[in-house]
Amino acid sequence: MRKRVIPFVIILLLVGAGWFGYRQWASRKHESLKIQGNVDIRQVNLGFRVSGRIRAMRFEEGDAVRSGDVIALLDEGPYQDQVNLAKAQLAQATANLTKAINGSRPQEIDQARAQVAQAQANVENADLTFQRESDLRRTNAISKQEFDNATAARDANRAQLRSAQANLALLEAGSRQEDIDAARALVQHDQANLETAELNLSDCRLLAPTDGVIITRALEPGAIVAAGATVYSLCFYSPVWIRTYVDEEDLGRIYPGMKALVYTDSNPEKPYEGQIGFISPVAEFTPKTVETRELRTDLVFRLRIVVEHPDRYLRQGMPVTVRLVDDGTSKREKD
Repeated sequence: MRKRVIPFVIILLLVGAGWFGYRQWASRKHESLKIQGNVDIRQVNLGFRVSGRIRAMRFEEGDAVRSGDVIALLDEGPYQDQVNLAKAQLAQATANLTKAINGSRPQEIDQARAQVAQAQANVENADLTFQRESDLRRTNAISKQEFDNATAARDANRAQLRSAQANLALLEAGSRQEDIDAARALVQHDQANLETAELNLSDCRLLAPTDGVIITRALEPGAIVAAGATVYSLCFYSPVWIRTYVDEEDLGRIYPGMKALVYTDSNPEKPYEGQIGFISPVAEFTPKTVETRELRTDLVFRLRIVVEHPDRYLRQGMPVTVRLVDDGTSKREKD
């Protein structure tokens, strides 16, 4: 009888130990996970797209700015001159294009026709003169020189007539299509130059890209700056993240979108709500490429907690405590 009781007792002990271990694992799985982190807010270095001399710096460090505020100005003189020059060149090119499209004026055509008529009359007179001189030459009434002069005058007047007729034909035909296309291309070129000059002029005004706080004022009025040099550093109001890390053994307890409560030391009774927005796929602080089971416990993975409704009390680098709460979303998504 005693031999039968001992195995039964052993089985009960094993079942009890397994049940206790399961309860511990289940309770740990569903309890909230607390981790430490720091506030991480986006920052941007602001500078002019063009070079020049700073005319005004309108904000100090710590000042709040709104999106679209003019926070700094460059001397606009040189860029305004470029705009004026580009406008003049565009006006000239536009006038040449209009001239090419419209062709010759009626008065110019009338003038050319009159020149043709005059040349025609000169040719008729030269032909009569040549005919008389030719008859006289047969009887030797005139010298050969006089006859040659009459011949040359006839030929010259005929050439002038052909030139006047060709000029009239050109005026009546108008501009060639190639000349019109070239004039139109020049207008487009000068229009692009004007737009570039106007863009450079507008970039003499440095605008705040979003709401935020000035954290660095790098330069002062009068300084000569190159394009892209940092003038201000701006800290955004949003988005606000919490940068934190989770151990490798807890990686299976979290998921993107998991609810998070963020506690600060200054106001621990009013946590900020958020959620996991990013889980790094790469482990950090890794001792070596291939880890033993003991070394894997030293691995950590970076998390980004997105705070849903941040306020001015969350400052860059502030230490916080994050409590991750599994609300069952992951299970419902699997179902």
